[in-house]
Amino acid sequence: MESGVRLPRSRALAWLALAALVACASTSEPLASQVDPLASWKDGPAKQAIVEFVRATTDSASDRFVPAEERIAVFDQDGTLWVEQPMYSQVMYVLSRVPDVVAAKPELAKQEPFKTVMSGDRAKIAKLGMPDLEKLLAATLTGMSVEEFQAQVQAWLDSARDPRWNRPYTDLTYQPMQELLEYLRAHGFQTWIVTGGGQDFVRVYAEQVYGVPPEQVVGSAAAVTYGYDERGKPELTKDAKLILNDDKAGKVQGIHLMIGRRPVAAFGNSIGDKEMLEYTKAGAGARLAMIVLHDDKEREYAYGPAKGLPASKVGTFPPALYDEAQKQGWIVISMKNDWRKIFSFEEER
Repeated sequence: MESGVRLPRSRALAWLALAALVACASTSEPLASQVDPLASWKDGPAKQAIVEFVRATTDSASDRFVPAEERIAVFDQDGTLWVEQPMYSQVMYVLSRVPDVVAAKPELAKQEPFKTVMSGDRAKIAKLGMPDLEKLLAATLTGMSVEEFQAQVQAWLDSARDPRWNRPYTDLTYQPMQELLEYLRAHGFQTWIVTGGGQDFVRVYAEQVYGVPPEQVVGSAAAVTYGYDERGKPELTKDAKLILNDDKAGKVQGIHLMIGRRPVAAFGNSIGDKEMLEYTKAGAGARLAMIVLHDDKEREYAYGPAKGLPASKVGTFPPALYDEAQKQGWIVISMKNDWRKIFSFEEER
């Protein structure tokens, strides 16, 4: 427009509106593209490996392209998706159920390990061995219908609080891993939980907490018996017979039985995930294996004993596993160095 030429007010407003629309159109895409789906991850090798893997496997022009139906990603839960210290959450649930079990069967109050649990002595409870734990598991996780069990678990999740943070256990999921789950699903990956924990236990909350539906949870599983309740309605009752110990090599067996495809990506944190990571990485084509190292005692916990960290019976990460990760090309995720924040309620570092 030449200098000195004046437009009618209506036309001038129209020109201004058009200019604003053009400006918005030209800037909206760059602004949207600046939103980082992995915002809780620090820039570094771990984040770069994830982004590059997803780019390569979802680009049809890439020689590492993976068809959508083969994009299977598996995640351990305890210590990989949420806190596992100082004791697995499911064990805390089991201990919480003991008073109800003893109330129903008073004779158990004088028997071990129920006597120790009822004493409330944490030091003695921590020393209970596997045979003791198996007795507690049988008493608190079996003998009821699946629906009754689910209701008991949900009631506990609604009321129980972690002693360190005084928050529901479901608040203690790792924000970077939550972002990773969503990032993978946004690019056509199926995300599965493959856990040593109880399959029925995790299925109660997996969809609400992680966005993973119950049918995509593989865990340690007990037998069930088909029968009828007092009204003649068909039901399944949980039995004290383990049919899948979904830990170590059992995780690979569970993947085969429940998923039917070798994953292209796997995420774990301990010696119990070794075989799952090996199995995933051994497949042909693009593969991603990552293992979380708990090395941030300030924001979460620090344990190994890899890298000179304190030893732990819960979520053990021995030096030999760290060495294998280096040898096999698994990416070690350092909580301290790779995550800006660990929990959604935490201030970013």
